[in-house]
Amino acid sequence: MFLKKMNNIVDTIVDETKGYLKKIAVIDGESKVSYAELLEAVKDSSEELKKRGVLKFQRVALLSEDGIDYIVASLAVLKLHSVIVPIPIGSSLEEIESVLSNLKVNFIIFEKDCYTKKGALRIFKKSAFKKEFSIFQLNPKKGLPQDFFKINPAFIRFSSGTTGESKGVVLSHETIIARTSAANKGLKVTSKDQIIWVLSMSFHFVVTILLFLRRAATIIISSRQFPYELLDNLRKYKPTFIYASPVHYHILSSLNLPKKSFSRLRLVVSTAVKLAPNIADRFYREFNLELAEAYGIIEVGLPFINLSKRKSKRGSVGKIISDYNLKIADKDKEGIGKIYIKGKGIFDAYFSPWRNRKDILTKGWFNTGDLGKLDKDGFLYIVGREKNMINFSGMKVFPFEVESILNQHPLVQESYVYGVAHPEYGQVPLAKVILRAGEKRARSLKVLRRFCYKTLASYKVPKEFEFVDKLPKTASGKTKYF
Repeated sequence: MFLKKMNNIVDTIVDETKGYLKKIAVIDGESKVSYAELLEAVKDSSEELKKRGVLKFQRVALLSEDGIDYIVASLAVLKLHSVIVPIPIGSSLEEIESVLSNLKVNFIIFEKDCYTKKGALRIFKKSAFKKEFSIFQLNPKKGLPQDFFKINPAFIRFSSGTTGESKGVVLSHETIIARTSAANKGLKVTSKDQIIWVLSMSFHFVVTILLFLRRAATIIISSRQFPYELLDNLRKYKPTFIYASPVHYHILSSLNLPKKSFSRLRLVVSTAVKLAPNIADRFYREFNLELAEAYGIIEVGLPFINLSKRKSKRGSVGKIISDYNLKIADKDKEGIGKIYIKGKGIFDAYFSPWRNRKDILTKGWFNTGDLGKLDKDGFLYIVGREKNMINFSGMKVFPFEVESILNQHPLVQESYVYGVAHPEYGQVPLAKVILRAGEKRARSLKVLRRFCYKTLASYKVPKEFEFVDKLPKTASGKTKYF
């Protein structure tokens, strides 16, 4: 009896880039590596990890800044059929230890100055690596379910999932291959693409970096000293698209750059957090380019990208990509309901406590926890999270809608709207607001309250405004809930 060979995303990349070995794979400052050099470094590094005792299906945490080193180390772990566990740069010691414990990590690989562990050993000393890395072996408690080994695991992202309870989204090699193929139905990446990269690889590695490598594109890392490295790379190379977050586009549109700065780009994708209308509008006025808002979910992949390039469709994440299906359930009279998605590349399990995909999905449908509605053309509009919806005396208030209005006012730099319990109304909306430099708080309160009453239904207007200097953010750039 022959056992079926397990898929491996690294093998897939090797197979699909055979005709592009001389092509540049990654540009990182002054360093450039071809596909041949990258894959050779991955092979050498995986052999070194094996000598250090890293085994199949063991969890290997990676704590490193983005760059060529990060990509090589990640692929080296995956090549061994070990499981990569990314830890974001800037995580507190408590957060790091929580990941290591909750996901039963066997090894942690870390860059110098990012973490320290007595007894750790130097690793990756060959010329492919520009930075100093160490590896430390842990002794996690045993007791993994047999299903973990059966699904051919490749990746675990520490996450609370949509329920707020489960910890760790598990993706198999098969799932990664399926979802990168599905995402490319929208992105249409080819070997001709040169991609400006400014996001965190610890959050955006699977659907994007691995897809770019599969398609033999060139990744131009531009995350250091933003926006100066990005602007320098725009001058040096001929990038075809940027994959970034709204805050990056906000900064770029505030620099008085020439309109031709982005003229060679075929696609400018906005992801990570909801794209505010004022950012999309300003970027278009500055560069005559519509931002393509994407809707990515760690449990699903990248099922939506607004590729319409139409001003009338701003605020939408576009039509669903062909490899997915969408269902809006429990709709209200305005057509707003719960967003369910099914299709290729749906995650395999939650790690702790362990829950299989089949136990989480409902007849193959995944409840995203988001609320949305479709227009007559089939474009999806996200209106908020189900758990964040504010129920004011039986009327629905969606925080993002109110934030979008507030953020359009010239006094406001950023806002956050949330609900608090009220004995008579159930919940009432409140707002925390960061004012632009130099604005007076006493005057601003009256102006913003009057502005909101002019542009929103009265029940949606925040009952209190609190002016703050900053809003707490998660490592992925999302505002933490109060």
